[in-house]
Amino acid sequence: MNTTMLSNMMTIHKNSTVLFLGLALISVVINGCGSKPETESQSKPNEKGPVSLQVISPVKYQPEYTLALPGELKPYEQVSLFAKVRGFVKAIKVDRGSVVRKGQVLAILDAPEVSQRFQSARSDQQKFYEDFQLSRQMYERILKATQKDGSVAAIELDRAKSKLRSDSAAYRSAISSAQSFGQIEEYLKIIAPFDGVVVERNVSVGALVGENNTTPLLVIAQNRKLRLTVAIPEKHAQSVGKNAMASFTVSNLPGKMFTSVLSRKSQVLQQQNRSVTAEFDVENKDNSLDGGEYAQVTMKLRRPDSTLWVPASSIVHAQSGTFVLRVENQTVIKVPVSEGTRRDSIQEVFGELDRKDQIVKIGSEELLNAGKIIIK
Repeated sequence: MNTTMLSNMMTIHKNSTVLFLGLALISVVINGCGSKPETESQSKPNEKGPVSLQVISPVKYQPEYTLALPGELKPYEQVSLFAKVRGFVKAIKVDRGSVVRKGQVLAILDAPEVSQRFQSARSDQQKFYEDFQLSRQMYERILKATQKDGSVAAIELDRAKSKLRSDSAAYRSAISSAQSFGQIEEYLKIIAPFDGVVVERNVSVGALVGENNTTPLLVIAQNRKLRLTVAIPEKHAQSVGKNAMASFTVSNLPGKMFTSVLSRKSQVLQQQNRSVTAEFDVENKDNSLDGGEYAQVTMKLRRPDSTLWVPASSIVHAQSGTFVLRVENQTVIKVPVSEGTRRDSIQEVFGELDRKDQIVKIGSEELLNAGKIIIK
């Protein structure tokens, strides 16, 4: 094949390629001009029509309800006994677990200097008593002598009277001083302040105790009567009436139920846990219960006044909070609420609600954008 023929063939091939590309471009242009824009081909969405909803009105209700809470049994009285005066432990008459009676001597301390001061004060009292008696006798004699005119000078009578007053005051001071040292000597005896049981003994015979010791000699608790303390949450605090009943169980006596009536409660909320402490006195004459153990408490409570209740399905829990939906002027309005107790399928709520309000029966956060509302 010569050069001229090869050149002609290449020219034909080039012209065919250009012709093919031109036809393709023309086809694209024709198709583009003949079709409608995508926005025009799509149909416009229909506007939302009215939404039909069921509504209810809140009801006022004052039911009795049950609340389960943890509690703690504590001794009715508990005291730590310290030594008031410095001394050595001479004798201890009780040990851990000993049952004691009020006024019983539990321990005796030895402090010789206290006893010596008391004996010295008693001696001073006796001396001042004798001086007082002598002054009184002298005054009485001089007073009798003055009955005879001129036998005794008036100044002698005044001097005797002054001496009597001075000795009388000194004697009274000596009595007070002796009583004071006598009371200090009484502190050498550790006495039980009430009937109870010894729960701690922290010293032995010979130990030095006194003013700077922070560890008690003995700890005594009253276990024949106990206090059941229960922390009532803030939202239930007003439901605890004067005669509120509590039933409780303890883990070491499974199946046995104990009951008690409210004895007292604090009227101020504790800031740590936002609760009110209620106390129930529990008789424990058979010592079946131990002070310090935990209890599972069930209480029957009732609000002091009626409150508003709605179906539980009306309450919406969303990230924006807890609320119900109120229908006003054919629109839905969000009303924030806080929940109280629940009874079956109805829920106690607190918020800006009224018994005449129309509340959506089955609430949903999506209904906030529902548009016009028609009540079924």
